[in-house]
Amino acid sequence: MRVDKPWGYELRWATTDRYVGKVIHVQAGHALSLQYHNVKDETILVWAGRIRFEHDVEGSRVTREMTQGDSAHITPGTVHRMTAIEDSDIFEVSTPELEDVVRLEDRYGRAEPDSA
Repeated sequence: MRVDKPWGYELRWATTDRYVGKVIHVQAGHALSLQYHNVKDETILVWAGRIRFEHDVEGSRVTREMTQGDSAHITPGTVHRMTAIEDSDIFEVSTPELEDVVRLEDRYGRAEPDSA
């Protein structure tokens, strides 16, 4: 199933009650939300292209460039974002909680409103 996004699209190639597999295509210069998940656990693999991967490690924001073959495990509660340096395809395998997204920042107006 293809799901269009403002930064590209997702191709969901497996959806079960235990896991989800998808290809995330991000257009060059676009970024997913700065986000975290309360329950969802995911692993990404850069299949093609180049991305900038931001994630929090022990309270500090770490940014690294990822290219073909690089992977990362993103545990629940980890703040993270992917930005495409060039058109990129990323495999993601995760637990099935697809709606478990807390957006902190978003270029496309989808961030959660401040609760204050």
